[in-house]
Amino acid sequence: MFQNYFKIAWRNLLRNRAFSAINIVGLAIGLSSCMLISLYVIDELSYDRFNEKADQIVRVVFKGSMMGGKFNEAHVMPPTAAALKADYPEVLESTRLRQGGSPVISMHDKLYTDNRLAYVDLNFFQVFTLPFLSGNSEAALSDPNAIVISESLARKFFGNADAVGKLLTFKGSSDKARIAGVFKDIPRNSHFRFDIFASLVNSADAKSTSWMQSEFFTYLVLPKDYDYKKLEAKLPATVEKYMGPQVQVAFGMSFNEFRKKGNVIGLYLQPLTDIHLKSDFQYDLGDNGDIRYVYIFGAVATIMLLIACINFMNLSTASSSKRAKEIGVRKVMGSAKRELVLQFLTESVLITFLAMTIAILIGVATLPLFNTLADKELAINMETIPAIVAYFILFGLFVGFFAGSYPAFFLSSFKPISVLKGNIAGSLSNGSKGFSMRSGLVVFQFGISIVLIIGTLVVYNQLRFIQNKKLGYDKEQVLVLPETWALGKNQEAFKNELLSDSRIAKVSLSGYLPAGPSYNNNFSIYPESRSTELVKSLRYDIDYDYIPTLGMKLVEGRNFSREFGTDSSAIIINQTAARTMGWKDNAVNHIIHNTLNGGKNLTYVVIGVVEDFHFRSFHEPIAPLVMVLGKGSGTMIAKVKTDDIPSLVSSLEKKWNAFKPDLPFTYSFLDDRFNETYKAEQKTGKILGIFTGLTIFVACLGLFGLATFTAEQRTKEIGVRKVLGASVPGIVVLLSRDFMKLVCIAMLIAAPVAWWVMNKWLQDFAYKIEITWWMFGLAGILSLAVALLTVSFQSVKAALMNPVKSLRAE
Repeated sequence: MFQNYFKIAWRNLLRNRAFSAINIVGLAIGLSSCMLISLYVIDELSYDRFNEKADQIVRVVFKGSMMGGKFNEAHVMPPTAAALKADYPEVLESTRLRQGGSPVISMHDKLYTDNRLAYVDLNFFQVFTLPFLSGNSEAALSDPNAIVISESLARKFFGNADAVGKLLTFKGSSDKARIAGVFKDIPRNSHFRFDIFASLVNSADAKSTSWMQSEFFTYLVLPKDYDYKKLEAKLPATVEKYMGPQVQVAFGMSFNEFRKKGNVIGLYLQPLTDIHLKSDFQYDLGDNGDIRYVYIFGAVATIMLLIACINFMNLSTASSSKRAKEIGVRKVMGSAKRELVLQFLTESVLITFLAMTIAILIGVATLPLFNTLADKELAINMETIPAIVAYFILFGLFVGFFAGSYPAFFLSSFKPISVLKGNIAGSLSNGSKGFSMRSGLVVFQFGISIVLIIGTLVVYNQLRFIQNKKLGYDKEQVLVLPETWALGKNQEAFKNELLSDSRIAKVSLSGYLPAGPSYNNNFSIYPESRSTELVKSLRYDIDYDYIPTLGMKLVEGRNFSREFGTDSSAIIINQTAARTMGWKDNAVNHIIHNTLNGGKNLTYVVIGVVEDFHFRSFHEPIAPLVMVLGKGSGTMIAKVKTDDIPSLVSSLEKKWNAFKPDLPFTYSFLDDRFNETYKAEQKTGKILGIFTGLTIFVACLGLFGLATFTAEQRTKEIGVRKVLGASVPGIVVLLSRDFMKLVCIAMLIAAPVAWWVMNKWLQDFAYKIEITWWMFGLAGILSLAVALLTVSFQSVKAALMNPVKSLRAE
């Protein structure tokens, strides 16, 4: 029986090649898009789930607000882990991690700088699932001079030889580190990735009892199925117990007084599996994803598949008149409705599997491009192929039955007497008039397409706004030279060498950068007197040339100057800091106290106010910032005045090598670092743009098919109209008018939906564009133009047909 169903299904596919091709191509595009996005979504949701205790581990974070703004920090105070473990029996284990940067390793007469180091507690490998290939994970770091390294690092340095017991030399350290273990490379879908782990055993900072500094990433292991919110509810008491006395000493007020002034600080818990997609913390361990984009891309994949299925249903029901007599004859010959339903479902599944075969080929071919766009390393390999094949067989059956169910039950419901009399065919031939099921599906398709067009326009214009908005500093042609600490005492000499080049205008020595990775230093201050509320700000340590090098503008007062010996106790603040402290008109000569420097009360005199500049992303409002005169911190910033960058870089590299530093010459540009900040938004814009185009294309395939069918159904009507004198443009308008009405209805429905969705997206930006009428107008015009072009192709073809051919049968 099923063999017969397949034979008939195959014959019908060959008989209706145009409709079959449209169905298969549309479904293939929808399925391949769904496959690629599904791989992306699955990968994003898989982060940190390789840990055996993933559902039991939570991270402790530090959040709050003080005068001057909110703060969210991913790391907490040194004694937090021990305090929570001691005070709460539900905390089964607590462990800490502290970043150690990228140390310079000397090996085989070469220097290596691309390996990340972290310091951890002894029980770290009992909390996280990082299998050891050699060495004892429980005792590996009990020796303060021991380290453990990743499998790839061991292979790079020692080949296939056992690395345990061998030594690594770190530049700048007199001691050599002994390798005590080799762990399997940390999976890519982890929120942290390090190549080297060292011990916190002898770290003075790790033993600190201070609750006024936060540098340690702290993790807790809770009982299975335990609601972490119950523990989180107890943490305010912990903060008051341990932090309260230190607040009293530092600020000269009780913790209750501190809170009454509007200051809110606290510890919170974050499930391990939420870190990658639900984090907005400062100083985190890496670039995290965003759960909103998972939802967006997941919705796009679903929409693509829905539109492809809608095309199938539309075209199947539209072409039903061609098969009405076949159905009538089958029923007269004794075919039951169940058999007819199975016949049409078989055709649907056959089309789906043909489309799926093409979809897999498209997916495999375009996966490298998708990886580039999504900044991923997704792969289809021998290990995943069986799972993918099983998944797609089940998925194909589901899509086949879902897409084919409505046409199957619709077509099998025809009454044989009416069909054989021609009534069904006649009624279907007039189906283009009125609002039918097919009309509703066309409206849905183009409504979704219009929402995606508007979304793409909003994302594109927000990114353009970010690129063009006045930042308060000049990011163009600013060269950043990191690791200048390797020059040692020759930093100033190298700076002078740079200034001697006529292609370089100015040079500053500071690691505090307004874009990209930068040094960060929190600075809590009081204006005038300690009785005023605390202001939490960010501190930049800069030199005399920092402000002119970056083209910042002083709106009040002066810059640091070598002519003033008192500038070591001077301070420059931004406009937000001046407003926060109530100095709207004249901030110069006011006094600022810093109370968090080892318990000392340092006093600074304001000598200038710099115009507000964006030193964080546009997601955050500009916060209070202060600048103090500081020594060089290993990074040089050079303002260049030439377009011949390759020649300049080559010259600078020669100057660098002349000083014989231990590190190779590296550089970056400030505008590139700025663009990296908005990588997620740029990625979203590109992917959304591509899939918007594909969605419109698939929708137009369906529209093209419907237009073709409508033109065929109205062939005789067109012939009669032409004989009676109707013009070609008049017939084109006649055939296109109904479809244009549907697109207009889709626009009216889609506009408020798109406004609501994109307004939600824009709320995440502190500085954003307004959604204006022209975006909706352009989306509507584009949709109408594309639909008209699609429909008019068939309409013109039908209008130009010789009426004699269409009327010959009458």
